[in-house]
This record gives sequence, structure tokens and C-alpha cells, in this order.
Amino acid sequence: MKTADLSEFDAIHASPPCQKHSRAKYLSLARNGGKYGDHKDFIAETRKLLQKSKKPYIIENVVGAPLINPISLCGTQFKNIYTQRKRIFESNVNLKPPEIPAQKKKTPTAGNGFGQDGFISICGSGGVKGMNEKQIALYWGFALGGIDWMSRSELAEAIPPVYTEFIGKQLIKHIKERED
Repeated sequence: MKTADLSEFDAIHASPPCQKHSRAKYLSLARNGGKYGDHKDFIAETRKLLQKSKKPYIIENVVGAPLINPISLCGTQFKNIYTQRKRIFESNVNLKPPEIPAQKKKTPTAGNGFGQDGFISICGSGGVKGMNEKQIALYWGFALGGIDWMSRSELAEAIPPVYTEFIGKQLIKHIKERED
């Protein structure tokens, strides 16, 4: 595996592919006659590389991924997010979760439109009831916090920017405290 020289960075946020651990694989298995594909798990490899760097790091992935002592973030913990998009984050820095607890919404399953509260399940490349291709990309971008620069396939895998900002502020604080 070819990697960049990590010594030039103050901190590293890695997001190894999630397909190996995604619950969406069960949807794919059901819709594709039991076929899903062989997806490699890069989490242990990524962790080893990041630990070797001795830099503050974050590993992001889906619920169910084998992360060590992760914190969990959910769209309901932030303003202007209309998808639950739960993600977990492992770090060698002591991360604190948001003060607002995650809430369960009545979000329809993937492909079945959006709920009465406006929440939508975002994943995959299938259709969404009641929306055309352009509407899906627009609503997914809106639901993820106003992303207007990604394609639909990129949105299907996107981390809401507010999650990265939330984690990033903690990393910056950690780095500044180490410098003092």
C-alpha cells in the first residue's frame, strides 16, 4: 500500500472504505440475488499506520465497524441536518460527544422517500420514491447540511461537514494544548 509522508501533518482524519461493515450491504444482498462483492477491511491497517505516525488521529466509519472506543455522532445532534447518518469515530485524542443526545426519527428506509419531519435515509444509488434524479441529489445535499458541491454518488458516502467541524475543533484544541 502506497501512502503519503504523514510527518508533514499536525493531525490526520482517515475514513477507510465502509462497505465491509455497512448495514446497506444487506439491502444490496436482497436486491442483487445475494451478491454484494468482496470488500476489504482497511481499518486495522489504517490504525497501525496512524499509530506509527504518533500524530493525533481520527478514524471514521459506520456503526458496526471494529473501531476502538469510538464516539458516535448522529444528525439529530446537530442543527440543519435532516438525516440520521450515524457515524463512529476512533481517536488517540480524548473526544467528547455532543451534549445533545441522539434522537430516533421515523425516517423511512433507504429509497422510500422522506419522513414527515423531513428526514431521509441517504445511501446507495437506487431511486427514492417521489423524487427524480436531480431532486434526490439536491435533497440529499440539503439533508447533509447544505452540501452543494458533490455528485449523488459522493453524497451517498459523505460525512456531514458539521461532524468534521465538531471533531476538528477538538483536534485543534488538543494540538494547541500540546504546544503550550
